[in-house]
Amino acid sequence: MVIDRNHILEILKEVSDPEIPVLTIEDLGILRNAIVDDNGNVTVHITPTYTGCPAMDMIRVNILAALQEHGISNVEVIQSLNPIWTTDWISEDGKRKLKEYGIAPPIEQTTDKSFIKGEKKIVPCPQCESINTELISLFGSTACKAFYKCLDCKEPFDYFKCH
Repeated sequence: MVIDRNHILEILKEVSDPEIPVLTIEDLGILRNAIVDDNGNVTVHITPTYTGCPAMDMIRVNILAALQEHGISNVEVIQSLNPIWTTDWISEDGKRKLKEYGIAPPIEQTTDKSFIKGEKKIVPCPQCESINTELISLFGSTACKAFYKCLDCKEPFDYFKCH
């Protein structure tokens, strides 16, 4: 069997994030590269959303399992911290999936500067799209999310923080 990079990337498009299963590692932008050397050895580069993200070990296992299911076993998964992950890497399809799942996607690019400027962040509710929302906690169900509440429909929701 001839292994090429495009085949590897097609397989990896199916690997989901264990914390947000509607997203793939490609949607999140944490799948950075796949390299196949002349001997058929595969190296997959991933970048965590946060340094120390607990999901990275499971993502590594899921990558290895997905490739093994296709007969590809000479695989190394490398976590790269440089460049650091940014929410700018989330695909438009990934942002749509987040919203449909009930998580407000990042509303701006790169680092959120509203806190530094003393501005209240306006995060639309993913349920009813109202902008009448309030921050409940800077930390939601995971470190990469904040917890908000919609003051119109009264539903709580996570917001995927920009960084």
